[in-house]
Amino acid sequence: MTGADQPELVEQEGVGIPDALQRLWTPHRMAYIRGQHKPVGDDVDGCPFCALIALDDADALIVARGSLVYGVLNLYPYNPGHLMVVPYRHVADYPELTAAETVELAEFTQRAMTVARSVSAPHGFNIGMNQGVIAGAGIAAHLHQHVVPRWGGDSNFMPVVGHTKVLPQLLGETRALLAKAWDEA
Repeated sequence: MTGADQPELVEQEGVGIPDALQRLWTPHRMAYIRGQHKPVGDDVDGCPFCALIALDDADALIVARGSLVYGVLNLYPYNPGHLMVVPYRHVADYPELTAAETVELAEFTQRAMTVARSVSAPHGFNIGMNQGVIAGAGIAAHLHQHVVPRWGGDSNFMPVVGHTKVLPQLLGETRALLAKAWDEA
């Protein structure tokens, strides 16, 4: 290409110079990055996990409800189908769970794996909880266990280079698929 054949690159204020790279914008993540709506301390009133249980399942992205725990999609998922198993009771530390809560949390985790396998055939799972802010808990005041479906090659250049995760499905669609399969399981 000669100089005359090349498109003129015009710098616009606040936009920058076009560089032919495609961008996936994820502005919703700024709320997470800035810590908006995160509870402070052990305050139950500001806890999003406590607030969710009063909402409609579809609006709250709740996949299933048990007697002592519920399963809800993560608003900032690592992968499609990333859900959390959360006790209804506002408790921060795993040893603080009652025996019954511990059993139902484990059973919900097993069922979440079974349901995810039937809906999207993941090759594996990451399962775990971050206990305390220093350990990476985004909402440390209310215990929650992550169930993250994984596929071979699901971590590609996007998160490494672009600090972006590409999710091929909207959260509402994912919730509907998992909730239907949960009822059928």
